[in-house]
Amino acid sequence: MTISPWIAAGVMASTATTDAVYVLFNAAVADRRRTLAATWSSIWYLLAAFAVISYTSNAAYVVFAAAGSWIGAFCAVTWLGPAENGLEPRSRDL
Repeated sequence: MTISPWIAAGVMASTATTDAVYVLFNAAVADRRRTLAATWSSIWYLLAAFAVISYTSNAAYVVFAAAGSWIGAFCAVTWLGPAENGLEPRSRDL
């Protein structure tokens, strides 16, 4: 069993980027910044798009996965309401 250094580097970069976006998504949710949370969620799914492509063999479905992710995160943060610490979000968020 041989390990390709290029594939190993790609896997490491991919998981590092995906986890970084996941952390930013969670921070945006904690701050109740729904537009930012929804955007990070959408990017997170775009990074994980290989699963959609693998299952459907059609990259066009990635757009629908990202859109669904954005809508889901936006609605979830809206449902959570304002943060309980009484602080306003850092920016005026829709």
